[in-house]
Amino acid sequence: MVLALPDSSFSAFDSGDTAWIITASALVLLMTPGLAFFYGGLSRSKSVLNMMMMSFGALGVVSVIYVLWGYSMSFSSAHTGDSDYFGVFSNPFSLWGLSGLLETRDVTVDGALVKSAVVWGGFGGIPAIIWVGFQLTFAVITVALISGSIAERVKFSTWLVFSGLWATLIYFPLSHMVWGGGLLSNSKDGIAAKLFGTTDGVASVAPVDFAGGTVVHINAGMAGLVLALIVGKRKGWGKVAFRPHNIPFVMLGAALLWFGWYGFNVGSEGKADLIAGMVWINTTAATAAAMLGWLLYEKIRFGHATSVGAASGAVAGLVAITPSCGAVSPVGSLAVGVVAGVASAWAVGLKTKFNFDDSLDVVGVHLVSGLWGTVSVGFLSTTTGLFYGHDYKQLVVQIVIALSALIFTAVLTTVIALALKPLGWRVSDENEAIGIDEAEHAETAYDYVNVS
Repeated sequence: MVLALPDSSFSAFDSGDTAWIITASALVLLMTPGLAFFYGGLSRSKSVLNMMMMSFGALGVVSVIYVLWGYSMSFSSAHTGDSDYFGVFSNPFSLWGLSGLLETRDVTVDGALVKSAVVWGGFGGIPAIIWVGFQLTFAVITVALISGSIAERVKFSTWLVFSGLWATLIYFPLSHMVWGGGLLSNSKDGIAAKLFGTTDGVASVAPVDFAGGTVVHINAGMAGLVLALIVGKRKGWGKVAFRPHNIPFVMLGAALLWFGWYGFNVGSEGKADLIAGMVWINTTAATAAAMLGWLLYEKIRFGHATSVGAASGAVAGLVAITPSCGAVSPVGSLAVGVVAGVASAWAVGLKTKFNFDDSLDVVGVHLVSGLWGTVSVGFLSTTTGLFYGHDYKQLVVQIVIALSALIFTAVLTTVIALALKPLGWRVSDENEAIGIDEAEHAETAYDYVNVS
């Protein structure tokens, strides 16, 4: 998903592709409410509303700031041709409020005067303002994903402030670095070009992150790990069981995520074409394989294949195939999926071993499967992968961009989390015991008193 601008003429835009991206944007937007159900079901009954509100809160905060400065920080230099800042972010004021993307000018197409031609173009055959909506939904879901690592113990107000700061200082820059022509892209000034040189003005070995392995999942997973360590464990963690209160909610949330993910992955092609069809198949195959891999691990390790395991395995597969879905074959996608399912099923146990409370397994699922999905391109890409007779260079580039994203996110998330400590991360011990829903929102999900 790299910005490519067409000629600034009316004829450059394709109505079919544009209609598909509008649809894909709606699908990705649906993923955040789907995540709310997924995380809400995994929480305890006294915390479900707060958990769902953290997703909806991220939807509110990030949508507003993405319109104001988020898109400009991520992609404005690709539109305007202006230099970015150290390859890390674009000017947040170049396209402030997006008004610049709606500017038009008179042009002549086939001898006729056209007054509705946009100045800045868009992504391939997609008008820029449509691409903004698509990118906005990615920013929202990335921030919402982090909330699962600190479930049931954080002040809602602090979470909202964190959401805005984290999106601005981490998500928007990383989005620019990977997709907007920055340090982790195929730019002639990027890391990959420094490692292996350029061809025709771009990196000879281009980093591959088709729909967000680094920008979304490694990013959110690393942030979740940092917050889990800084905020601390829930009261009673390791002594009492924290069981999901509503497994049908978990299954519903996973279903909505799976459905919305077709917008996430297939929409990132930017066209309704053959590659988009392959991405659809790869997304389905990897998700199914990961679900089966997780269930097999559970059956061998614990003697039961669980509903929560099926839902979590599906999400792990979706995460893993996200960066590689445009680079691997359908058979390769099965390999990506099954490894992700087994690896994430194993990794969720690490929080107990290393004594950190990643409440809803953001680290085990998103960080681990995101890392595997990104690195898997170096092995399984049909054009550059080791398993297809190519050299090591793609694998090295994939490892470098993954590690760069890890370090960038870890350092800046730590700074933000520590800076917000005076504001207060935790609710009081009493409110945590009573239930964060009542303490933070004056509501309860279930009225046990007035049941008739």
